[in-house]
Amino acid sequence: MRLLFDHNLSPKLIDILADHFPGSEHVYRIGLDMANDPKIWEYAKENDLIIVTKDADFGDISVLRGFPPKLIWIRRGNCKTATIATILMENRDAIANLIADERAGMLTLH
Repeated sequence: MRLLFDHNLSPKLIDILADHFPGSEHVYRIGLDMANDPKIWEYAKENDLIIVTKDADFGDISVLRGFPPKLIWIRRGNCKTATIATILMENRDAIANLIADERAGMLTLH
């Protein structure tokens, strides 16, 4: 379960979640910090990554383009990085189910 964290999430999540989601990346660390959403979408698709974002725009792209890549949309207002990490760790089974379900393209977490 490799994740790609969007601009609006901290790069620290990679280190915090390394044991739970090894091989994950952040747009900042791979040089996509200034990239637009469609470019990030294509990178995730080409590299078999699940996009993790708080940005509604990716939901729109998902509707228009379909999947892959799959998408985890975190619908939580401003919160600490530790809270985001907890949300992802507590929903690890739901994320695994997203990956396994060929009909599902997006998981919304609160």
